[in-house]
Amino acid sequence: MTSTATFRQILAVGELRAIWFAELQSILGDQVARVALSVLVFQRTNSATWPALTYALTYLPDLIGGPLLGGLADRFPRRAVMVCSDVVRALLVAVLAIPGIPLPVLAAVLVVVQLANAPFTAAQAAVLPSVLSGDHYVLGQSLMKITNQVGQLAGFALGGAVIATIGPGRGLALDAVTFGISAVVLRLGVRARPASGPAGRATSTLRRLSSGARTIWRDRRLRALVGLAWLAGFVIVPEGLAVPYAAEIGGGAGTAGLLLAAHPAGIVLGVFVLGRLVRPEVRLRMVGILALGAIVPLAAFWFRPSLPYAAGLLVLSGMCAAYQVTASTTFMRLVPDTERGQAFGLAGSGLIAVQGIGLIAGGLLVGVLGSPATTVSVIALAGLVVAVPATRAWRHVAPLHPL
Repeated sequence: MTSTATFRQILAVGELRAIWFAELQSILGDQVARVALSVLVFQRTNSATWPALTYALTYLPDLIGGPLLGGLADRFPRRAVMVCSDVVRALLVAVLAIPGIPLPVLAAVLVVVQLANAPFTAAQAAVLPSVLSGDHYVLGQSLMKITNQVGQLAGFALGGAVIATIGPGRGLALDAVTFGISAVVLRLGVRARPASGPAGRATSTLRRLSSGARTIWRDRRLRALVGLAWLAGFVIVPEGLAVPYAAEIGGGAGTAGLLLAAHPAGIVLGVFVLGRLVRPEVRLRMVGILALGAIVPLAAFWFRPSLPYAAGLLVLSGMCAAYQVTASTTFMRLVPDTERGQAFGLAGSGLIAVQGIGLIAGGLLVGVLGSPATTVSVIALAGLVVAVPATRAWRHVAPLHPL
């Protein structure tokens, strides 16, 4: 029995189309900008370290922005939060495109750009349940996940060619334009809704943070879902070690590129299969098992598989990792509407944190073990130790029927 919802049905919803299109072209621009920043910094410093640190700055500020700024999506109208965030990012990225901008200024502006990403992401996630309901919402989240993964693949694939053609400065200017387009599309395509939370009275940041943390902690289902989602910290390790692993099996940049593409490709395939061929109640029950399945194939890297087998293992891991869509949609449905932005900010920033920790752990451990293959498998085995109790916790509290 297949899902009753179809992609054609959800794309018939005008608001969803606007959110989806804004997301797609913005992701493409962001990936081009990441390539542009790496090239620009490398050209200015002739160092391999500084581009890596600059790349990290496109992720790390979310650790602070999520908890501190995610609550804005509850205190103010969510369309306004998304539009304002896009306008701020468009202006700041345009500053990054100024020729000869000093590197310390570039780094500072980049941090602020990423901080502005937190309220946008929280508002987008919080408004989707108001735009779509039932299994249409689940399929809408699947579409956004597919769009994100395909956008990253296409953006990285095209980014090098685009930057080689127009240069890093114009590449950053292009990203600024995509934020402007997103702001216009969301302003015209998404219906205005009043704020869901207490916009009218002052609420301290600490109080909002503690309220969001209590919302998650007091519900065993939310705790279990967050635990399962944060297993991504173990799954991301092959991404950070793709280049050295390619060298370990006798490959080069092309091999590394295929390895990097394999996991996102698996996620896209898994999201499609789960969304179209698996009943909603079955998807709910499968979340824990799929979380385990995302880690198990990585343990096989102990045998140092060649490119075809390694890519196959990563595709399989990615297909199982598609459980994140069901986990996130269930999480958002369980959280009261007035607290969705703050709760999402906390859970999302934690997700980014564990992925960063996983990448750092992989980088440090490979220096000790000397083998990327061994490192991936050892971290995967450690992940299984954590995943088993997380899976058991979900099995005990999983809803019997879709929410």
